[in-house]
Amino acid sequence: MPPPTAAPPALPLDADGILALAARSMFHLFSSISQGMFLVDRTGRIVWVNEGYRRFLPALGFSSIDQFLGHMVEDVIPNTQMRRVLETGEPILVDLLTNKAGTFVVSRIPLREEREGAAMGEVIGAIGIVLFDHPETTLQPLISKFALLQRDLDDARRELASQRANPLYQQSADGQRRSKYTFASFIGSSPAAVEVKRHARRAAQSSSPVLLLGETGTGKELLAHAIHAASSRAQGLFVSVNIAAVPDTLLEAEFFGVAPGAFTGADRKAREGKFKLADGGTLFLDEIGDMPLGLQAKLLRALQEGEIEPLGSNKLVPFDARVIAATSRDLAALVREGRFREDLYYRLNVLPVRVPPLRERRGDIPALVEALGEDMALRSGEAPPELTPDALALLAAQHWRGNIRELRNVLEQVTMRSDSQRIDAPQLERILREAGQENIAPPTRMQPEAATEADERALLLRPLAQQVAELERKAIAAAMAETGGNKLATSRLLGISRATLYERLENPE
Repeated sequence: MPPPTAAPPALPLDADGILALAARSMFHLFSSISQGMFLVDRTGRIVWVNEGYRRFLPALGFSSIDQFLGHMVEDVIPNTQMRRVLETGEPILVDLLTNKAGTFVVSRIPLREEREGAAMGEVIGAIGIVLFDHPETTLQPLISKFALLQRDLDDARRELASQRANPLYQQSADGQRRSKYTFASFIGSSPAAVEVKRHARRAAQSSSPVLLLGETGTGKELLAHAIHAASSRAQGLFVSVNIAAVPDTLLEAEFFGVAPGAFTGADRKAREGKFKLADGGTLFLDEIGDMPLGLQAKLLRALQEGEIEPLGSNKLVPFDARVIAATSRDLAALVREGRFREDLYYRLNVLPVRVPPLRERRGDIPALVEALGEDMALRSGEAPPELTPDALALLAAQHWRGNIRELRNVLEQVTMRSDSQRIDAPQLERILREAGQENIAPPTRMQPEAATEADERALLLRPLAQQVAELERKAIAAAMAETGGNKLATSRLLGISRATLYERLENPE
């Protein structure tokens, strides 16, 4: 007896059959795994809604699916882009939709007629899919980063619009007339950095003169820019004069201007001085401690009276400029020695802001290294150096007489002298010695400065929110030091998202 014959194998589906099966499978898959789904016809009328979409209906003003069906999509779903999909035939694969039902991540896909006898590719409807109904939770890192970028973009647009509308700004093609930095540019979350930014922000809200005191290279000019940018004069010009860089014989003309034909060879046209140029804005007097004694009386009178007398003129010219002065010298000692007028000192020292040296904010060194490295990379086109934690500890142990300016110089030398992008402590020490530095301190752990019992009591009597914020700043600084400034590793160590870390670093208060 011959063996029974096996049933013939099923014929494979043709291409159209496979496509139809795949389409049905994908439709059912999206309907089951999505948070909600609905269909509209070619006119935009809602013709089908799955069960998952039912929970959004009360917020949209409907108690049942039957009430929802038959409406035009834009009439019942505020802010929808479904009409655009129907008109263009182009899908919107990922989008944020916000309306009275909440915020959703959605996808919109057009449906095309492919039946025999019908126009190929004609749009006959569209599918709306709710991918996530709580994106603020499920997509928090992405949304936070997007929000920060959007905020920065909006700020930049507002600043650009205000600058374009400002005729004083348009008159100046010189970069010195613009405010180039904000408080976010002052890198650091250490207590000393936070404190100086707090004082500077308060100074920005006043119109009184500001005196920035600190060693060379600590960032006094950067803070002057930031104070101007945060003040009510931000739309005006930021005019700076480095008194130490201008010969004494030219300072008066530089300050007050020159009248036409004031002296032999002078221009027949009047030349405005920096005081008049800064009218409506801010005048930054850098290295004020180097001002000649003979010119100090004229500066005092200009500040007191709000008017200047150009060189070679008998006419008084009014001006309205906010003055920010800076010096690395001990002005009080210069007053005692008779080298700086006491009355001018008190006139300038209305809002003193002490800018701490780098050795008082060692916890900020990893963040400064990263920021300086990124800036160097943008300028040179080369990758920034990567310093190991022991190399960062070595940097933190140094005295830094030149402060941040010296730190940048060391990083530039490290980049040029090293054959490797990754720098450890022995390599860094060798490079420092080759650069001529002999007194190199051994690496030490960055510890908080010791406090007296009275200091500790004063700290404990501060508002709780302020104390919690300071603990958070210290934790971030310690984590940044431990991870060598690696933000991803820092965020993981602290158990927060990178977006949250970036926000804390940008807004430490």
